[in-house]
Amino acid sequence: MFVVMGNNYLFKKQFKMHCLKYVCTTNILPYLNKVKMSRLKETAIQIRRDIVRMVHGVQSGHPGGSLGCTEYFTALYFNVLKHNPDFKMDGKEEDLFFLSNGHISPVWYSTLARSGYFPIAELGTFRKLNSRLQGHPTTHEHLPGIRIASGSLGQGMSVAIGAALAKKLNGDQHLIFSLHGDGELAEGQNWEALMFAGSKKVDNLIATIDLNGQQIDGSTDKVMDLGNLNAKFEAFGWDVMEMDGNDIDAVVAGLNEAKTRTGKGKPVIILMKTIMGKGVSFMEGTHEWHGIAPNDEQLAKALAELPSTMADY
Repeated sequence: MFVVMGNNYLFKKQFKMHCLKYVCTTNILPYLNKVKMSRLKETAIQIRRDIVRMVHGVQSGHPGGSLGCTEYFTALYFNVLKHNPDFKMDGKEEDLFFLSNGHISPVWYSTLARSGYFPIAELGTFRKLNSRLQGHPTTHEHLPGIRIASGSLGQGMSVAIGAALAKKLNGDQHLIFSLHGDGELAEGQNWEALMFAGSKKVDNLIATIDLNGQQIDGSTDKVMDLGNLNAKFEAFGWDVMEMDGNDIDAVVAGLNEAKTRTGKGKPVIILMKTIMGKGVSFMEGTHEWHGIAPNDEQLAKALAELPSTMADY
């Protein structure tokens, strides 16, 4: 099995030339790390281009949360996650990721395609009849990378905990990562699962909450005030972290820090602050772009703010 970890798989050709050129120097690692981080930033820009083009193409979808979580997906799949694009549903001997807020499927589909799970050209079929790329991820289309159907909010935490327990039972030392929206914390199932994981010391799980402060009906403060999440998660027995979800350096560092906290008797949860619609100026910071698509003029404006860094699909 070929396991992708970090940028070595996707960017090894670029690095090979640099390594040959600077093989005699002692300061090669900082240089290579700078190149890697630059490449991650370029990848994030291209994923954002994919997102706005996908939802525009069918005039349907959820661009706001997708754009806000782009750095998270880029850092996870291209730097942190030990995963295998030669997809096997059982996921043995690799890290697994579960998306609970399945409506942000555009960012996940783009990330999966760009990391080798299926052809990039297939992004053009998003939400179309007979496409494997449905608005909310499902399993019956057999799209590589998708292990559960998600869209019914609040269920992802339970699934992630179950997968983490399965890893333990199988003696598999790999980790489970999951992502959840802040608005979906209003679903009671989350809190039953959170209490269970803390009680049973499910310490091979890293859950992340996307704190963009917005949901379909308005700000989370107005719809359902979440209160002091740090104190709540700590009371449920979780190791709580915070990170800036729109700073790629901070996300890489935060996820890697979270990995060092696993295996110590507590599940890990990251409170990730993001801006809904990040990267497209007129979409940023408002719930209005939770689930609507840009028109032709808005698409042109968005793409002008997101210069192509790879080939468009």
